[in-house]
Amino acid sequence: MFKAFVLSKKKIVIVTALLASAAMGGLIYNYSKDSQAVSGSPGQPRTIHMVTGEFKSTTEDGKEIEAYRWDPGNIYIKKGETVNLSIFGVNGASHPFIIEGTNIKGEVKKGKETIVPFKADKEGIYRLLCLTHPDIAHHGPMIAYIVVD
Repeated sequence: MFKAFVLSKKKIVIVTALLASAAMGGLIYNYSKDSQAVSGSPGQPRTIHMVTGEFKSTTEDGKEIEAYRWDPGNIYIKKGETVNLSIFGVNGASHPFIIEGTNIKGEVKKGKETIVPFKADKEGIYRLLCLTHPDIAHHGPMIAYIVVD
């Protein structure tokens, strides 16, 4: 016989949030991948604004869990394009970082803006990796992907 599928109010909110997040992710992906710089002077590097973020929650047994993220988590640039990553520290005191596959390293501090010039002459995916939060054991992974095509 047919069993009814019943959702609680909490489950409906979670499902709605997940669907909205997936839809926004698709919109951001499509917009970011095909977008052009709309400000600045011709020949000047495009600025990509980022922030540090934190998610916190409590498990059913009362344990607090957290994770740190770069936002946005995916950045698209053209091969040979010079950009400035303008990263503002919102959550977390300090985020020392590297961009794998390059010699770029630095630190983002809470309440401060860090400008990171970036140019890739090779296509690929470069990981912006926070060295404090590299994996789940350290409240991560705090990784942004710089996609160069």
